[in-house]
Amino acid sequence: MAKRRDLIIGAIILFAFIGFVFFSVIALIGLGEQSTFNLPSLGKRIAIVDVTGTIYSAKDVVRQIKKYTKDNSVPAIVLRVDSPGGGVAASQEIYSQLKKSRDEGEVIVVSMGAVAASGGLYVSMAADTVVANPGTLTGSIGVILQYQHWNELAEKIGIQTQTIKSGALKATGSPWHDPTEEEVTQLQSVIDDSYGQFLEAVANGRKMDIEEVRPLADGRVFTGRQAYEVNLVDVLGDYDDALAIAAEMVGMDVPPRTIKEMPRRRANIWDLMGESLFGIVPGLTPEGFTGPQLMFLYR
Repeated sequence: MAKRRDLIIGAIILFAFIGFVFFSVIALIGLGEQSTFNLPSLGKRIAIVDVTGTIYSAKDVVRQIKKYTKDNSVPAIVLRVDSPGGGVAASQEIYSQLKKSRDEGEVIVVSMGAVAASGGLYVSMAADTVVANPGTLTGSIGVILQYQHWNELAEKIGIQTQTIKSGALKATGSPWHDPTEEEVTQLQSVIDDSYGQFLEAVANGRKMDIEEVRPLADGRVFTGRQAYEVNLVDVLGDYDDALAIAAEMVGMDVPPRTIKEMPRRRANIWDLMGESLFGIVPGLTPEGFTGPQLMFLYR
């Protein structure tokens, strides 16, 4: 009798320990985003993908979109955009992948946060439905390129720079000399071409003629309500409304089950300090100084 009682007690202790470990792991995993974390489910789920902060790289966002598009249990993605935009090419990579995912049957709904401007608006143009808060800052359709001139400072402290180049425009954008008229003209042509690409993306995404978009594309920002009035967004609502719209589009119950990757934890204070400088110093990116860059960026 004593042996049987010991076995029962031992089994209870073992199961209690396993349960403690299991729920401890679940709690640790869910610390970053408890509201969107779900236990594994065999049913359908909506994936949440964040586009947050200045867009310097598309790699992680594109990876997530591809992953969820291949997952048969994820019929829809809600792209939560809270970004002033960023690099032209990086914004275009996210936009392109969203378009490919839609072509493969994935439903894409954008939920605009506090700011979804310039490149943040650009990536949103690939969605089936765009949802913005009435007070969201969006718009800022345009391209900007900035770089610094250090030549006068260099002369004052006795630094001389010798540039040997293969053509008249090879050193365009260098901080070590004042730009020539020819260089400015060439850079403006690059800006104009990128601007045209932005107009095309908005026109295609909103089913508008380019000439209808052009008056909205002088760099101005709109509130979400103003953007709704000029057809840049589809619905005025919040994040929960975007989830509900996505769920209804794919025949899921509201509120739907969701899945989301936990955010990468910043390593230390130096990461935070670096991120605060990237949007302030022209040409400074997480990879270091790389010179002038085309930006879909609201400053």
